[in-house]
Amino acid sequence: MIRTQRLAAGVCALLAALAAGIAFPAAATADETTANAPKVDLVLDVSGSMRARDIDGQSRMAAAKQAFNEVLDATPEEVRLGIRTLGANYPGDDRKTGCKDTAQLYPVGPLDRTEAKTAVATLTPTGWTPIGPALLKAADDLEGGEGSQRIVLITDGEDTCAPLDPCEVAREIAAKGIGLTIDTLGLVPSTKLSKQLSCIAEATGGTYTSVEHTDELTDRVNQLVDRAADPVVTPVATQGADACAKAPTLKSGLYTDREEFGQERWYRVDVQAGQELRASVSVAADRAVNPDYGTLLRAVTVHGREIVRGEAAGNGRTDVISTGLRYPKPERDDDDSDKPAAETVCLQVTNSFSAASGVKTTPGMPLELTVDVVDGPSNASDVASFGLGRGWWLLGALVLTGFVAGLLWGWLSRWRFAVWRTN
Repeated sequence: MIRTQRLAAGVCALLAALAAGIAFPAAATADETTANAPKVDLVLDVSGSMRARDIDGQSRMAAAKQAFNEVLDATPEEVRLGIRTLGANYPGDDRKTGCKDTAQLYPVGPLDRTEAKTAVATLTPTGWTPIGPALLKAADDLEGGEGSQRIVLITDGEDTCAPLDPCEVAREIAAKGIGLTIDTLGLVPSTKLSKQLSCIAEATGGTYTSVEHTDELTDRVNQLVDRAADPVVTPVATQGADACAKAPTLKSGLYTDREEFGQERWYRVDVQAGQELRASVSVAADRAVNPDYGTLLRAVTVHGREIVRGEAAGNGRTDVISTGLRYPKPERDDDDSDKPAAETVCLQVTNSFSAASGVKTTPGMPLELTVDVVDGPSNASDVASFGLGRGWWLLGALVLTGFVAGLLWGWLSRWRFAVWRTN
């Protein structure tokens, strides 16, 4: 009897262990999937001005609700979507209270379409337009996880809660290096609104769109939500130093940093013999700057000798300026066996941007650095021939063509001269 009970207990314990072994990996997989899921927070302006009836014969609020319902129906299953409002709850005149009026209407997470639509249906245009505070809270809504993060701001007016400038808020969010993108949509064709929303979007690498019809609003929000589900390479936040000796050592990848006006940033990359370093940098002017600027990317040895450089200049017609360089490290000869196989290359990034009058210089401008260390060229066809690269064959063909054409022209000239003398 005792043996039977022990056997039964052992079987139960084994089954429990197997069940736990099956359950825990499944839970781990679910957690991993959730952590990597793309997240979108739709931030909707519900201020009093949304009562205006100038979008396809209906109010701006009604157009936004219609667009939201269609977007919720079309949201991909893998996207974790939330909805935040601004100006939805406080109808009074106290500015201090009105500028705190932002709330999470639907939490960022797996989407229950019916629940989300019900929440949107209850909205009524009410109060102020605290865009800056809403963006700060939206960034907190999305915090955590490794998937793409996107805020989509929909508003019909500028922020009414300065001095908390929404452009400065967007720059602070970008400076955190969390890879969060803010896209903005304006419901009114206003130059002032367009300028502010463009500034917010550009600070984080997002887009600004002006929409005047319900179908345009629906289509654009759908595009942005779908874009969040696309595979993306999330840049790794790093912090360059003011000298090569203190610089962080980077592997192949995409990195983001911040660079003050006229500042230099240093990074280190280890390159093995027979490998090639390819690096590029982009610096974005996310605020008003003076025209005539440039950026310089240099690869130098740890002793300060320049190896190669790349540089680019602009005159105010573009907000982003980029340059790059390549450095192939030769294979070691037998005579070089006593030399180290790896070389530390220092990358120096400098810029000549200058801030316009009254513009804040902090935080620094966004900088994106791409580092790629690959196997160096080994075949003759991959190596530059007399500085011509793979174009040597074209030069040879042109030389041969010219030689043959010269022979033919000379023969024809002699023949014509002989015919002329005969006649």
